[in-house]
Amino acid sequence: MNRRSVIALAIGLSLFSVPALAKNRNKAPVAPPAPTMSAVVDVDPTHDPDSVLALDLSNGGRVLIRLMPTWAPTHVERIKALTKEGFYNGLIFHRVIDGFMAQTGDPTGTGQGGSKLPDLKAEFNYMPHVRGTVSMARTNDPDTANSQFFIVFYPRFALDHRYTNFGRVISGMDTVDKIERGEPPANPTKILQASLLSEGKAQMMPPPPPAAAAIPNISPEMLSKSKSN
Repeated sequence: MNRRSVIALAIGLSLFSVPALAKNRNKAPVAPPAPTMSAVVDVDPTHDPDSVLALDLSNGGRVLIRLMPTWAPTHVERIKALTKEGFYNGLIFHRVIDGFMAQTGDPTGTGQGGSKLPDLKAEFNYMPHVRGTVSMARTNDPDTANSQFFIVFYPRFALDHRYTNFGRVISGMDTVDKIERGEPPANPTKILQASLLSEGKAQMMPPPPPAAAAIPNISPEMLSKSKSN
């Protein structure tokens, strides 16, 4: 089973019998209504810069993810280590299902790859997979998460206690919503740069252009006076 099947069992979430899940494994789920609650609940507003992951995407936006070591310490350390070595720079979102999730972290862009580091033991926790959740991809074996992760578009509670939830989007969810769909997308969205705020690299995105200087309102009298001088 390759990593493209990371969340295949979650498709068709309204059907919970094993045969129904198998039957619908390759069908994109129907998107439920957008949640009215914030996707940033129970996240401390004072963010440690070493635990905030910044993703600068090719669609022109930036996503900030609060990493939560209290939820999944080993997985957070893996994400930090790979980020610091530049592993995620240039990688695409290779599997993006509308109404479900956007997956990245595979250097091959096929869903079958990962880093050279060993796979991780699962750290399933009590945190629900709400909109903006960031969770680790894996195969059917719970202990096969490595480098791939996904961001949830809409709540997917059937993933709870089955995939390691290690963070939450705290800014830029509108940018996540604009990630190109497809398996893989025809024109995939790319991570231009992944960095931790503590590294200072997150400031490398070009600043907005300066506002145009206001044009003074010159009266005919002022123009006439200027010519006479």
